[in-house]
Amino acid sequence: MYDLRLSAEQLQIRDTVREFVAEVIKPLALKPQRLEARARPLLVEALDQAAQMGLRTLALSEDRGGAGADNLTCCIVTEELAVGDPDVAAVLAQTSTLAQALFDRLMTAEQCARFLRPFLADQRYHLALAEHEADRDAALGINYHQPQTSGTPFKTTAVRAGDGWVVNGSKEGVVGASLAALFVVRASIGEGGVATLLVPRDTPGLSVTATEAATRTRHGACGAVAFDDCRVPAENFLGAESPLAADAGRHIPQDQALNLGIGRAAYEAALDYAQLRTQGGRPIIEHQAIGAKLAEIAIRLEVARAAIWQAAWASDHPDAFADRSLPDLPLTTVAAVFAAEAIYRAAKDAAECFGAMGVMRDMPLQQYVHDALVCLHSGAGNTDAKLRIAEALARYRRPASAAVLAAE
Repeated sequence: MYDLRLSAEQLQIRDTVREFVAEVIKPLALKPQRLEARARPLLVEALDQAAQMGLRTLALSEDRGGAGADNLTCCIVTEELAVGDPDVAAVLAQTSTLAQALFDRLMTAEQCARFLRPFLADQRYHLALAEHEADRDAALGINYHQPQTSGTPFKTTAVRAGDGWVVNGSKEGVVGASLAALFVVRASIGEGGVATLLVPRDTPGLSVTATEAATRTRHGACGAVAFDDCRVPAENFLGAESPLAADAGRHIPQDQALNLGIGRAAYEAALDYAQLRTQGGRPIIEHQAIGAKLAEIAIRLEVARAAIWQAAWASDHPDAFADRSLPDLPLTTVAAVFAAEAIYRAAKDAAECFGAMGVMRDMPLQQYVHDALVCLHSGAGNTDAKLRIAEALARYRRPASAAVLAAE
């Protein structure tokens, strides 16, 4: 049964992370000199402390040395971290979920023996998924409700050569590229095939270029990764068509939880300011215009959280779709569409509560609006997502999605 009550353990984890964000991350993230600067360097010190708390291995099973947290707990933690800094939240969320997918499901025993020990021993050992390519169009587009898949081959290729693979190509928007120790690379092989390879950072032929904060389309210290005759040992081949996650519409909604954290940070700042700022002899929260605006923000955030938590719970309980406890819809996609639009509106409304101060560079509101805008336009966008929801309403399932579900 879907239950909104958190367990005692989930409440303890949430409160611990919330306290850590208030005491460690926010004081670093909200320094005026950092807000004013165009560059926004990753808060490595805070990231290290979060890793020491076990947040880097949160989703990894206890048998492998992690906490074994479920998807709902991971989303709760991601939201709390994003209230402080979305880049820290994105890096930790990706490392945690990739660690669970790799070490718990996809790696062979030999691969686990080689990679798990250094991963657990080094708190700065992060994982990064190198998948996105700038000129690869993965949008549904004209393939809406058509039998052919919308997928296009990766331009990054992996060619078998002797006892290894030679990788050539480039990836953009790689979360955590600036500090990842191991890249999980998706590349084309043969005729229409796709494979996943494990490429350590120090592999000859691999180079990383940081992306400027002002031009990033995703959160998480993103960068570009290039492969120039990068030779990868055969034993680092993860498999052809290896499903790193569930069907896109039903995987863990961590990106949406991160977006929610951004909206909450903006809301909490506006609420605090509205109780301190006086106009006409009373706090501005007592004026109807500001009070109504804050109420609208709270409504959007609460509805978004309900959608995200339901999607997270559903990703932990896929059998709930089979027994019709949940509607046969891509709930993560539903949450993504609503959250992206609602939270961007919430962030803008929160900034308006500050008046002209809301756009000043040494105030955090302009940063919250920018961060929410990044979430709104990241990925294929809401138009594509709505088409995928429409396909689900018509009970149309694409062949690619069916293959992933069969693999699970």
